[in-house]
Amino acid sequence: MNSMTGYGFKEQITDTMQVSVEIRSVNNRFLDLSIYLPPYLNKLENRLRKLVSEKIVRGKVDLTVRVKDLNSTAVVTADPNAAIMYKNAIESIAVALGKNAGDIPLDLIIQQEGVLNIRHEYDAEKYWENILPVFNDVFDEFIEDRKREGENLKVDMLSKLDVLDGCAAFFKEWQPKMELKFKETITRKFNELLGEHVDEKRILEETASMLVKYTINEEIIRLQSHLEALRKEFTDDPVPGKRIDFICQEANREINTIGSKNQFTEVGAMVVNAKDALENIREQSKNVE
Repeated sequence: MNSMTGYGFKEQITDTMQVSVEIRSVNNRFLDLSIYLPPYLNKLENRLRKLVSEKIVRGKVDLTVRVKDLNSTAVVTADPNAAIMYKNAIESIAVALGKNAGDIPLDLIIQQEGVLNIRHEYDAEKYWENILPVFNDVFDEFIEDRKREGENLKVDMLSKLDVLDGCAAFFKEWQPKMELKFKETITRKFNELLGEHVDEKRILEETASMLVKYTINEEIIRLQSHLEALRKEFTDDPVPGKRIDFICQEANREINTIGSKNQFTEVGAMVVNAKDALENIREQSKNVE
């Protein structure tokens, strides 16, 4: 079980460049992956996206790659023809103004557009060879961070599931007690009204009628089934977040029904405990991948 929150960072310096990779994530219903690269390396985005999406299912993930070249990537070329045209044009202006054409400084010509051209050569494969090892180390750290936090969440949710199992066992134990209490209540009321002329058959009929209305046996069976399914998700499903939330909704429906049918203080108190434990699991499931 993995948490949806995690972090990883590493910076590495080689002979030619400095590379840093940072990955962070927070909760999200689906995988929302944002990758930030220098513009000249955008062609590498799909490779990184594929590596992340192979192992991450849910969460808003931000991946940032920063690169600093330690050697210049600039390639400078000159256009002599453009320089000559600028020189001739400037000389004609100088003559028209009565100036000495021979005084035109070289740097004035060089500064003109198109005389010197600078471009940068970026070999994406060379950058990839330097980025990939750093990314792999950071990604492993990031996944381990999510796994460690996920285990903590799992321990907490399992403790709450133990509480729910205890509540379900209590409801099951109380089911026959409820039948007895219904019969005692009805008998007492009949005795108050009829005294010694109590019809035992009528008492049984009224008890049966109340049991049909207030019995919680079916709800207990379904609740225990949902709790078994929850425990299976915790142990067998590597990405159980969505399933946990769904099962919690179903279990909550059974607990609510038990609460609505309940006529006894003891059961009511246990319904409150069950709802509190279940809500805790449901909230924690929003942090689980």
